[in-house]
Amino acid sequence: MSNTYYDIVGIGNAIVDVMAKVGDGFLSERNLPKGSMTLMDAKAAGQLYADIIPEREVPGGSAANTVAGIASLGGTPAFIGKIHDDSLGQEFTRDIGAAGVDFFTKPLNKGPVTGRSVVLVTPDAERSMFTYLGAATLLDESDIDEETIKAGKIIYIEGYLWDTECCQKALIKASQLAHKHNRKVAFTLSDTSCIIRNRQAILEYIIEYVDVLFANEEEITTLFNNQDFYKCLDLIKPHVEIAAITRGVKGSVVVNGRTKTFVEAEIVENVIDSTGAGDLYAAGFLYGMTQERSLGTCAIIGSIAAAEIISHYGARPEVSLRGFVRHKLLAYGKKA
Repeated sequence: MSNTYYDIVGIGNAIVDVMAKVGDGFLSERNLPKGSMTLMDAKAAGQLYADIIPEREVPGGSAANTVAGIASLGGTPAFIGKIHDDSLGQEFTRDIGAAGVDFFTKPLNKGPVTGRSVVLVTPDAERSMFTYLGAATLLDESDIDEETIKAGKIIYIEGYLWDTECCQKALIKASQLAHKHNRKVAFTLSDTSCIIRNRQAILEYIIEYVDVLFANEEEITTLFNNQDFYKCLDLIKPHVEIAAITRGVKGSVVVNGRTKTFVEAEIVENVIDSTGAGDLYAAGFLYGMTQERSLGTCAIIGSIAAAEIISHYGARPEVSLRGFVRHKLLAYGKKA
């Protein structure tokens, strides 16, 4: 592909994940919903932060996790997202750079602080996220650099951006520029509550711009407001070139025209934390695409990357995914 420098350019919310272990009672006592992402204002997020004992603070955000995974796999990614020039923002910048991701978005010097997500992990390894987006909501069209978009093979956009109008404009501009330069647009549905708030607009966006769609089973059935999973696979078929749908322990399904490829999940002996599983599945899948692997192999690489993430706390790899995936693929008799 001509004039490309990046395998993937990710666009999303730049936030820092604050991880903590809690019991189910902690959530029920505070009427906090379990298993999804809930937006909070600064005051509520501050109160929740004061109520927990953080295990660790790790720069996160869905698309940022994905591009960090791409780098760990040996790919060349960039990231576009908005931070404040505060201590958390500086931590985000240092960490994403250390992960091997180019990040040049100009930070805010005034206004909301860098976003943070309190990620509460219950004993069943389910994660519930309570997010104050802060500076991330001020990503706008001026942050979308045409040369960076042109330099990417695939532009990867997270669905969480639909929750603010200026971010919507930014992602649409990025999608238009990507197609102007014959680059593919990949999009992840991100979260059911986000889909419910923006269903029609997201569907229209997918039909017009998206080449590669990522979702889990609940998200794709929510998008079409239809609980028949297999029907939803047929409903998405005419609208995108590729749809990669994850199903937890049931593995994943890749829809490509009239072909559906079913791939088993990796076996993980001890699931610690499901945070970032979808983000890293997307990383593995997209990396496979940039290496021109078959769609089935892309899904296997995605499953392997997701398996590494759910074996520990946090949504960033703790080993070199390149070596981890290579070892697994060879064990499966596939070219590494």
